[in-house]
Amino acid sequence: MAISFPVSDRLAAAAGEWADQRLMEDEEALEVKVEQALLEIEHLISGATEVTFELEEDGERVRFAPSDDLDAFLAEQSDAAGLPPEKLLALHVDLFASVFLEGDTQRPSNAPPE
Repeated sequence: MAISFPVSDRLAAAAGEWADQRLMEDEEALEVKVEQALLEIEHLISGATEVTFELEEDGERVRFAPSDDLDAFLAEQSDAAGLPPEKLLALHVDLFASVFLEGDTQRPSNAPPE
């Protein structure tokens, strides 16, 4: 079953920063950031190494068909949290929105040395 959710301000800002850092068009950068976030989530849950999604409404919405494992995970979280699966997926995508940005080099004070 496909899930559709709006592109958040956080995701759009991360895509804008990605576009600036890599001299890309905003739409292309948004596709990259959505793919990165969805792939991180899918990989953590199902071990997937590829994702397929669509940007709809001129880049305002993401349409994504999660793997069976991710679908089951979202359903479980939905029951526990009382939030719809599409909202939960959107929240998870927001968590990964700024991954791989050049400014994403801050480490927690209690992190082991590199």
